[in-house]
Parts: sequence; C-alpha cells; structure tokens
Amino acid sequence: MIRLNNTGGGTPLYQLKITLRGYKPFIWRRVILPADMKLDRLHCVIQTAMGWKDSHLHQFVAGNECFGQTDCGCDAGDPEMQDERRYTVTDLAPAARAKFIYEYDLGDSWEHEILLEKILPPQADFKHPSCLGGANACPPEDCGGSYGYAGFVEAMADPKHEEHEQMKEWIGGAWDAAYFDLDKVNAGLKKIKA
Repeated sequence: MIRLNNTGGGTPLYQLKITLRGYKPFIWRRVILPADMKLDRLHCVIQTAMGWKDSHLHQFVAGNECFGQTDCGCDAGDPEMQDERRYTVTDLAPAARAKFIYEYDLGDSWEHEILLEKILPPQADFKHPSCLGGANACPPEDCGGSYGYAGFVEAMADPKHEEHEQMKEWIGGAWDAAYFDLDKVNAGLKKIKA
C-alpha cells in the first residue's frame, strides 16, 4: 500500500468524481471516502451513489492492470485479474488528478471514469462515505448499454413513440432522465462503513 504524507495522522480523505462515460448531459456523482478504502468497498460506494443494483460483474482498470472479484465462481474471471480485496483506492490513484476506470456489467459495458479531484486532510469523526452532488439518473439495469439506453430515453420522453408503453411497463412507470436524489444516495451510503 502506498502511504500518503500527512502530518496530522490518520487516513486522508479522497474526493472522487465518478462520471459515466459517453453520455450528455453527463451522469456523474462526487463522493468523499477514506484513501485506504479497499476496492471491493469502493464498488459498493459506486453502486450506491450511481443507483446500480449490483446485478452484474465489475472490474477496475488502472493502466494495464485489472482488479475485481477473483472468487466469483464464474467463467468470466481473468487469470490476470488482481483481487480487489487486496488493493485500495490509493493504489489506483496515488496523487490528485489521477484517473482509473470502473466497468460495471461487462456485457453492457458501463464504463465510469473515476477522477481523484482532491486529497483532503483526515477527519477523526469520519464514519462513512458521503456524496456531495451529482446529476442525472443512472440508466436502468439491463437496458442494453449506451445504445439501448439512448433508445429507452427517446421512447420514454415521447408518449407517441411506438415503444413508449412497452418501455413504461418494463420500467414500472414514468422515467425522468434528469432525476437525482442526493438525500437518498447519502442514506444508502450511511450503511457503508468507512
């Protein structure tokens, strides 16, 4: 593990911006968490902050290395995959402005760019990750990746679209692509220990 210099003792906090690649308007979240958080826990933070349901495989990619679940009991595991439980956020982003990728649902390939915006001083009373802000709704699970999501948004926005009623039934009601509830995200993040 890489050690960060801090004179006050304790673990620095990281301010990360998580942006789902390939979408405008941007779908993003800004979170704060401890620099030494293990990647399997970061996965939980991203799932909660973005609004995913943790129904698919995932991986982190930094440089030429991949980090993920090495004991998932599935054929998708790469023998070169590093065990995400052994690495921290600091290992992938050792300095401010560092970036890495979080890919969720390896079939639909939802790629998130993770940017370390700031390294903040330790806070003795920091108990759980928190979300500072974000914009726009996370795509629904299993909507078919970026192409499928674009079609879904188009159909949901136009009541006269030939697939509007079918999509509305599939999603269980109305859909607002601009929806983001900061309080709901932070309520979910409170369940994740720092």
